[in-house]
Amino acid sequence: MTVAVLFGSFALLLLLSVPIGIALGISTLLTIVYSESVPILFLMKELITSLDSFPIMAVPFFILAGEIMGKGGISERLFNFANSLVGSKTGGFAIATIVTCMFFAAISGSGPATVAAIGSIMIPAMVRKGYDKPFATATVAAAGSIGVIIPPSIPMVIYGVTGGASVGDMFIAGILPGILVGVALMAWAYIYSKKKGYKGTLEKITISHILKSFWDAKWAMVIPVIILGGIYGGIFTPTEAAVVAVVYGLVVGLFLHRELKIKHLPKIIADSSLTTATVLIIVGTANAFGKLLTIEQIPNQIAEWMLALTESKILLILLITALLLLVGCFMDTIAAIIILTPILLPIALNIGYDPIHFGIIMVVSLAIGFITPPLGVNLFVSSGISGLSIERISKAVIPFFLAMVFSVLMIVFIPEISLWLISLGD
Repeated sequence: MTVAVLFGSFALLLLLSVPIGIALGISTLLTIVYSESVPILFLMKELITSLDSFPIMAVPFFILAGEIMGKGGISERLFNFANSLVGSKTGGFAIATIVTCMFFAAISGSGPATVAAIGSIMIPAMVRKGYDKPFATATVAAAGSIGVIIPPSIPMVIYGVTGGASVGDMFIAGILPGILVGVALMAWAYIYSKKKGYKGTLEKITISHILKSFWDAKWAMVIPVIILGGIYGGIFTPTEAAVVAVVYGLVVGLFLHRELKIKHLPKIIADSSLTTATVLIIVGTANAFGKLLTIEQIPNQIAEWMLALTESKILLILLITALLLLVGCFMDTIAAIIILTPILLPIALNIGYDPIHFGIIMVVSLAIGFITPPLGVNLFVSSGISGLSIERISKAVIPFFLAMVFSVLMIVFIPEISLWLISLGD
């Protein structure tokens, strides 16, 4: 009955459209009152202690860095560079949009932030170029999911804290999977554009044009090098890297691009504070929810059930991946990582998966949830930009969804995609 109260109340609250952080907290509180296995103060304690973590401090700083860089003229420069590389090809504008999202992913660490920053520029621009609006909107929504795969990634920070894995290694391991997902999305964009006759720009690709657009975007291109180079070179921790990213973004926006003004900072800080508060409420309540699961020994029971279900390692990892895809439809990525990592990581270790490799599988699988209803945060953000209904965008995004699922399966069965870059540093 305790399990029924916990999951039943949580499911009911989600159906009532209660925000997930609040739903997690209320369902945890109701279960505590019902079971009396822990005092009510347990919830308050977990809300505080779960956030008392140095790595968690990276989250608000990466959110702030993404806001600053989104307003500092970086998005348009990144697109101009991407367009100079692929804009003349069939579907070049769509492909350039995906490449731009990949570049911005290496700055923001957030899927919805990537959609908001790139979509506000690119969806209207793609429509003006003759692309149909549902495809243009779906392209940005799907490509925005890469925001949590290519480092820096807020969900990777959360997984590192929850699963005891190196956040730096998670960042390095996410580079090739992020590129793989991007290439898969570009492949569909090309196929669809070929079918619809969406031509590229008439301009020929020239070295001088590429070099000029690269030079214009140089300050944006340096950011991933500073963050990843600093972390992997042992110069600073991921948390310190987030602070460096904030300072760098301010310098670039205020003094180099000069598109960010002092008067913009209060709103940027307010927006990032609101996002941070939302994320940290989810982190706190999800931790309390997860701890209660552990006290009731539910993770052990689920692990034993799954291991008894089949002895096939392939079937087990496919079952876990399917579960992650399903959970991503209904639950926020961060909450899902905090709750499911203690349940699924021991199973993955038991069947021989590296914790970093499994972390990438988890993050990429849950990232697909950004474009799958009913949660589908990227769908809602892109819908707000384009004015299309969620139903129309959801239909257009299906081929992109299939491309991402294909990418996940490649990551599952080819460990080197995640672990090769880490092995170079050993």
